[in-house]
Amino acid sequence: MTTLTEAQRLLREGRILEAERACEAVLERSPDDVEALNVVALASVRDGKPVRAVALLERATRIDPNNPVSFHHLGRAHETLGNLQAAVMALAEAVRLKPDFYLSRLHYAALLERSGEADRSLFQFARALHDAQAQGRWANPETTQPGLQQLVVHAVQTVRGKRREMLFAIADLLTAKYGRESMRRVEKCVRVYLNEEQVVSPDLRQQPTFLYFPDLPTTPYFDRSLFPWIPEFEAQTATIREELQRLLPSSDGRERVFTGDDIERQNLRGTDVAPTWNGYYFYRHGVRRDDNCTACPVTSSALDRLPLSRVREHGPEVLFSVFTAGTHLLPHRGVTNTRLVGHLPLIVPEDCALNVGGEIHAWQEGRVVVFDDTFEHEAWNRSQQTRVVLIFDLWNPYLTEAEQAAVGDIVEAIGDFRKTMEQA
Repeated sequence: MTTLTEAQRLLREGRILEAERACEAVLERSPDDVEALNVVALASVRDGKPVRAVALLERATRIDPNNPVSFHHLGRAHETLGNLQAAVMALAEAVRLKPDFYLSRLHYAALLERSGEADRSLFQFARALHDAQAQGRWANPETTQPGLQQLVVHAVQTVRGKRREMLFAIADLLTAKYGRESMRRVEKCVRVYLNEEQVVSPDLRQQPTFLYFPDLPTTPYFDRSLFPWIPEFEAQTATIREELQRLLPSSDGRERVFTGDDIERQNLRGTDVAPTWNGYYFYRHGVRRDDNCTACPVTSSALDRLPLSRVREHGPEVLFSVFTAGTHLLPHRGVTNTRLVGHLPLIVPEDCALNVGGEIHAWQEGRVVVFDDTFEHEAWNRSQQTRVVLIFDLWNPYLTEAEQAAVGDIVEAIGDFRKTMEQA
């Protein structure tokens, strides 16, 4: 007696015709076997019998309405028959049931495009590519099935074309507002982001993970004379530390910097005890934390007078950064050289340091240091006590005000595109 287990084995061995016959035999005894229904339906499509395939798959979806694979195959069978609306509905259900079903989403996007819904199809294409490439697929011809290559190339070209159109539309508006010469480096930045122009940083240690702004002076640590606000800010160290010490005994207002256990394990190491990195945020992803700002009025007021890098839903990140004893933040890189990171050390035991681009800096309480975190950097607290530094994001001082505004608009637009894609 042929069993589904035997049919599955035949499929794994690539003995397709034998597996299909085995599934036909399974259906004779168990007409509601969903996996067998799918296999026989696919064979029916191949054999030029899409009507039979639709009937089999509709039965499969009624038996198990939570099976995304059945809806995917049903959509493809309807597409073969030219039933575009029914195909769109079935594929939409497949991706609703399994949002990371990137193959189904790719075909769903293509059918939306054929149906005249270009905007909806764009974000479906983008999400399909994002999810597939996160799994190591569709990055190049070698990671793409031959039968999908043409459609994947079309998806890539569609997404790139729309992203390019969006970003250069913003650049044109900025040029009209600030003038061509003022936006020269911004336009170059956009071309670099879109991989239309290649640039090499003057210092190969600098490698932003997201956005490289060309033609800026490059150094791991920045000269303090570039920041005229530093003396006034440092003069408030004692009061800022007092406000911190009122917070430290309580977990109220404190947040993990790495919100997931996996990413924390990837980035932190400890010596004698488990490492922890948490913080009392004043701003996180650009959103003000009113509770901590209210609890620390002097700190909040001092921060508001700094040239913080403000970009909606992106920055600044501002926090009392707390490393418990033995915590080591492993080497990593920041997202863009348009933003620098400032530290005001507040509680620094012995054997605590920052390493940026291979250059080690020992924090000194009350003395600001500013660095470019697109250089590989790490930090450690090898003492037996807690270390606390006030961290704040700053605009790179070599950007003009017009360039700062332009970078903000561009990053916000890219972020909005990504968010819409993720919600697709």
